[in-house]
Amino acid sequence: MRPTVHDVAEAAGVSLATVDRVLNRRAGVRSTTVAKVEAAISRLGYVRDISAANLAKQRIYRLVFIIPDGSNSFMRRLENELEQVKLRSALNRTDITVLKVPAFDGAALARALESIDSKTISGVAVVATESPMVREALARLHRENVHVVTLVSDAPAFKRGDYVGVNNVAAGRTAATLMGRFVGRRPGKLALVAGSMLVRDHVERRMGFEQVITAEFPNLTCLPVVEGRDDAATAREAVAACLSREPEIVGLYNMGAGNRGLIDALSADRAYAELTVIAHELSDHSRRALRDGLFDAVINQDAGHEVRSAVRILQARIDGTAVIDGQESIRIEIYLRDNLP
Repeated sequence: MRPTVHDVAEAAGVSLATVDRVLNRRAGVRSTTVAKVEAAISRLGYVRDISAANLAKQRIYRLVFIIPDGSNSFMRRLENELEQVKLRSALNRTDITVLKVPAFDGAALARALESIDSKTISGVAVVATESPMVREALARLHRENVHVVTLVSDAPAFKRGDYVGVNNVAAGRTAATLMGRFVGRRPGKLALVAGSMLVRDHVERRMGFEQVITAEFPNLTCLPVVEGRDDAATAREAVAACLSREPEIVGLYNMGAGNRGLIDALSADRAYAELTVIAHELSDHSRRALRDGLFDAVINQDAGHEVRSAVRILQARIDGTAVIDGQESIRIEIYLRDNLP
């Protein structure tokens, strides 16, 4: 028979109210008493039924997700997955609010973070942009015991709790290995396209990519990054200009969004069909580019897994329970024309 809180109270020689305060980490309990209760819990093998406790207290997990607005297809997939989770939120006593801010706008993101009331919101998931204002806003939430998860793009120098997303250095290294093997021994230059170097995921992908190219493919040279702002029109102009001024380009790596603009630029000249192209995120446009042979590979991450993982991690941190690392690990997926789902 499973031990109960009554058993813990009896074994520790304290009241049920004291056990409840210790379990919920509330103040007002002497350290010696906390130690006695924790020893009794360990000795009895007591495991708290969080779901039953939350139901009894009518507890609601009030969470806020902050994601970039705009045409980025992956961010719109995240938004769609959040809507699906919200449809089932009543079943797991979760109330989710989605805030959208302009992409790469640190000031707007900081304002959204500052608007969060720590008295009513207990968890935040945010696609982070690195800036001093964002850092201070995250620090404020940390001080006020609001649990924070960074989503897709990490902010390790800031005050946050967990990161949910792929290992972006590894993603960049994977792209470089694919690029080097597809290009072969041909010498040439590689065009690098990012949304912005203000977001950690693009910085890390570039770092991983250049590490592998420099170390393993001396016949290839990485050009300076051009920024497409994750916008189709901006990416089209930036890529077209780069291809025009650099005739020795043999490959192109797009580490952000804006694939529609990339496709338009590459489709403008038949000669570009010889380029090796690696991009990120499987969308209708990148899927079509793979099928048409315009893209050679697409590196993907599961938006639905990331949203569900962020919710589970925030709930676990709020409850003070363990996170199952294997369940929350986001895989790097590689798609070629031959294995499209």
